[in-house]
Amino acid sequence: MIAFLKSVDIMTWKAVLKGWDHPKAKDANDVNTDELKPGEEWSAAEDSLSVGNSKALNA
Repeated sequence: MIAFLKSVDIMTWKAVLKGWDHPKAKDANDVNTDELKPGEEWSAAEDSLSVGNSKALNA
């Protein structure tokens, strides 16, 4: 199974190892809040981690 997940995408395997947390919105002091960040505001890195997680869930 490990080899299969790595063959799909290395981010897929990393999502399995590290887990995934939904990105959080930041307040005026640049501190994470409990509010979930809307998908259209995600950085490229946050989006990439999300895609890896989605691939792992559907493998």
